Amino acid sequence: MAGLVDFEDEEQVASFLENMEVECNYQCYKEKDPEGCHRLVDFLEGIQKNFDEAAKVLKFNCEDNHHSDSCYKLGAYYATGKGGLPQNLKNSYDCYLKACEKPGKKSINACHNVGLLTQDGRISSDEPDLVRARDYYTRACDGNYAPSCFNLSAMYLQGSPSVPKDMSLALKYSLKACDLGHIWACANASRMYKLGDGVAKDAAKAEALKNRAQQLHKEQQKGVQPLTFGV
Repeated sequence: MAGLVDFEDEEQVASFLENMEVECNYQCYKEKDPEGCHRLVDFLEGIQKNFDEAAKVLKFNCEDNHHSDSCYKLGAYYATGKGGLPQNLKNSYDCYLKACEKPGKKSINACHNVGLLTQDGRISSDEPDLVRARDYYTRACDGNYAPSCFNLSAMYLQGSPSVPKDMSLALKYSLKACDLGHIWACANASRMYKLGDGVAKDAAKAEALKNRAQQLHKEQQKGVQPLTFGV
């Protein structure tokens, strides 16, 4: 697709999009390029709004090409019943697990989702596996994914037979999640320092963390924008 496109010209735009679809299909099915397949999904979703066809490409690219980001997106399709696929959390979990285990842009997110579904228990006869959830949250937290760090802190705060209460670890992961911009993690860490809950009381640290939470909240409110595109 050479040359500039005048996006005010409907014929040029139509030709451009047609060529893009042909190119993405060629890259995916003729050149056997997993990245080309994933670009085809983006085209089908973003331009054509053809989620049923996107689901077919995602299944091919995940199951045949083992493309991490396509597996992640396919997991979301199964979780919500999108693209004509049956809503199936076990299939969703399997897709997220593949995405987590293979490097990709969404691998860390996928590891977090594996943790969520494992902790939830609905993928294994309503039997939560907190140890497995902890392990996958830890992987995602090590990749600086704030929600996983926060979930770890909550697990250690609450405690369970399989993941015993550990206030030092709860504080460690609350502070890391706070550093990564998680408001409630800052609030929890502030409260721990204020009350001396598992840590020596420190009013100065408690106040600093409280201020951090308030500042993050203000920034979040300012940054709220209408969702226009993307998954």
